[in-house]
Amino acid sequence: MISFESPTNHKKLNDWIKQMAALCQPDKIAWIDGSEHQKLILEKEALVSGEIIQLNPEKLPGCFLHRSRPDDVARTEHLTFICTRKKCDAGPNNNWMSPKNAYAKARKYFKGAMQGRIMYVIPFSMGPVGSPFSKIGVELTDSIYVVLNMLIMTRVGSDVLKQLGPEGEFTRCLHSKSDLDINKRLILHFPEDNTIWSVGSGYGGNVLLGKKCMSLRIAGYLGRKEGWLAEHMLIMGIEEPNGHIEYIAGAFPSACGKTNMAMLIPPQGLQKKGYRVWTVGDDISWMRIDSDGWLWAINPEAGFFGVAPGTNSKSNSNMVKTIQKNTIYTNVLLKPDKTVWWEGADGEAPQQGIDWQGRLWKPGMKDEQGNAIKGAHPNSRFTTPIANCPSASFRLEQHHGVPVSAIIFGARRAHLAPLVYESFNWQHGVFVAATMASELTAAQVGKVGQVRRDPMAMLPFCGYNMADYFRHWLRMGKGMMHPPRIFHVNWFRADDKGNFLWPGYGENLRVLEWILDRCNNKVEAIKTPIGFVPNPLDVDMTGLSMQDGALEKLLEIDRKAWVEELKSIKEFFKQFGKALPKELWQEYESLQERLKSQ
Repeated sequence: MISFESPTNHKKLNDWIKQMAALCQPDKIAWIDGSEHQKLILEKEALVSGEIIQLNPEKLPGCFLHRSRPDDVARTEHLTFICTRKKCDAGPNNNWMSPKNAYAKARKYFKGAMQGRIMYVIPFSMGPVGSPFSKIGVELTDSIYVVLNMLIMTRVGSDVLKQLGPEGEFTRCLHSKSDLDINKRLILHFPEDNTIWSVGSGYGGNVLLGKKCMSLRIAGYLGRKEGWLAEHMLIMGIEEPNGHIEYIAGAFPSACGKTNMAMLIPPQGLQKKGYRVWTVGDDISWMRIDSDGWLWAINPEAGFFGVAPGTNSKSNSNMVKTIQKNTIYTNVLLKPDKTVWWEGADGEAPQQGIDWQGRLWKPGMKDEQGNAIKGAHPNSRFTTPIANCPSASFRLEQHHGVPVSAIIFGARRAHLAPLVYESFNWQHGVFVAATMASELTAAQVGKVGQVRRDPMAMLPFCGYNMADYFRHWLRMGKGMMHPPRIFHVNWFRADDKGNFLWPGYGENLRVLEWILDRCNNKVEAIKTPIGFVPNPLDVDMTGLSMQDGALEKLLEIDRKAWVEELKSIKEFFKQFGKALPKELWQEYESLQERLKSQ
């Protein structure tokens, strides 16, 4: 049975829970202990209430479907705030609200919001319990959906409370669905108080407060204060036949294949080399400098919160295998046999089903404007344990993390950026990462082809002034004896007809192989104004059929296009004013000179 009495003697934690209960006025308080027995009770309650739907137990054992409201299907950026005493500390990259005003406004929405409901107390660890990398949080919520997802995404329960002890520090996370009114929705971060408040939403990105809220926005602030990095990065290991594994961290904006790369399967042409890829994480990386002078990383999460549309056996067969059991699907189409489907899934579309809004759906249906009605929402999701993944690393629970040899930043550019290039040094690498940009696709809000800058893929997730974030990166580089080499990749370069020149997916391992060869000083490179590019002969193209000259085209540097790019970079940098580190302006001017001289 669920316990309604506090199992801890942590006075500050118990006092905080009492204060929040007095505000939200739940009928009961339930502590989540992380046990399988309690999880089964919660699943039954959620099935009875209609919060989740059980899927086919033979084809998808332990799997459920959840539907959120049509106006609650993604992160609500315009209602997400960083609440610091000084506005300048939040920076131009964030919405800002003073802590005083934010607490006052949110209290009105939280007051009595849990009447008739249970307040669930979720003690959770981001990272292996007890690791020096890890941080503990406690989320209070009135949503069983949140509890079930947090049980997948984090380490939850008694071990966490034991590690916290009677006086340990923890992030205070308060969430209530309230009445799911978008006009009374707020996602508030108080980095100076180590606190997160979220109200009026049921969507995972807004309410699983261990995810982007704590793992990036709050952790980033703590990392700057304590001397480590909290990054929006995958972590993957590449194992050679002799058993040696090297680890790569990588940051990619949405629609650039980040999760697919984290679970990459070696292509046919390279399989004779005996490579194997290990997945440490697909989304978050916490990195610290160890006593050996190397940068070490952990994935603080225990699950994947992935986008369903486009996930199939070609794009990511490991993920398809991962989500076959113990998975929560959100806003996908329900098939008549109680399995699920989404646009871009394996096989043909079903003849009919129940769409993400609970309506009867058939292929070819159109709305009043003549647009195709999708069965699954474009941002439909699955939450699934990393342990399910065939390529899951055996070092997931390693308290020490893994050593990082290379950091890769990726973007989607049709003509500007080459397939891959290496920065000259750490400072130049920070400049490359700070100026990375992608062209918008049809699936994103804005004009197709418009360039959107997303430094380190962190623009929506940096919990403080990004100019200070760049400065922190520069400072971290000075503290390492063996800094990872920094690279930029672009899988999306196109020909004059708009066709991709590079096949992508598993073939990306060919580029990763060159990157690791550079890290180990096995190959030379060609120096260009923007960085080092491969000699085409050093990229193993065995078994890959491409047009003559395609690889050379992929590695070309268009000097005039880069001169134009400088104008856009300058405008982006100017928004940070005097706060922008002078080192980035130095790198800007150096690039300008190199482009002129060549």
